[in-house]
Amino acid sequence: MSLRDELTTLLRTGYPELPAAAREVMERAGRDLAASGQAARARQAGDTAPRFSLPTATGATVTLDALLSAGPVVLTFYRGAWCPYCNLALRALQQHHADITARGAQLAAVSPQIPDESLTLTEKHALAFDVLSDLGSDTAKQYGLSFDLPDDLAAVYDSFGFELQRVNGGHSRTLPIPATYVIDRDGTIRWAFVDTDYTARAEPSDILAALDALPSAR
Repeated sequence: MSLRDELTTLLRTGYPELPAAAREVMERAGRDLAASGQAARARQAGDTAPRFSLPTATGATVTLDALLSAGPVVLTFYRGAWCPYCNLALRALQQHHADITARGAQLAAVSPQIPDESLTLTEKHALAFDVLSDLGSDTAKQYGLSFDLPDDLAAVYDSFGFELQRVNGGHSRTLPIPATYVIDRDGTIRWAFVDTDYTARAEPSDILAALDALPSAR
């Protein structure tokens, strides 16, 4: 089953079980975010990837330059371990991790969660790639991905028990639009997936195709 199929199944089975009032708030917020045009303003293919230096789940520091020194980079932004769609996407990336590294690429995932939450996620899914903490979403902002939750949606997430105030280190209102980038060794973004719909994620087969299409792979 493709990641797209898994995400669709989760949406069809889980979403209708949410309270109607919560669904209404979530749908309105989703429409507003899509209408804002933010996805189009985010970094796209052809742009230079903003550099970053972020802590891993175990307390080490990873920079984009260090990753690029070893090969092209697959960089994915996700909302957090509390998001079931994010969990499916990260699990799919782990399942294709060997295919990514076989192409000489490095894989890293970024969220606004504190390192302890990233460590729990890493252990839960046995992730073999770096899971980085972007507290305050400063790196996501450089990529044009960060946005602030509206009050009513923040209240819905609070009612779900997501504890964003704690897991995001006090930055409970700021999240990234889910996105995945393939960055060539010269720091140029060669392929981008950015979608304000948090139930949509980059398909691993598309990521692999983008890696195969890199100038350095020819």
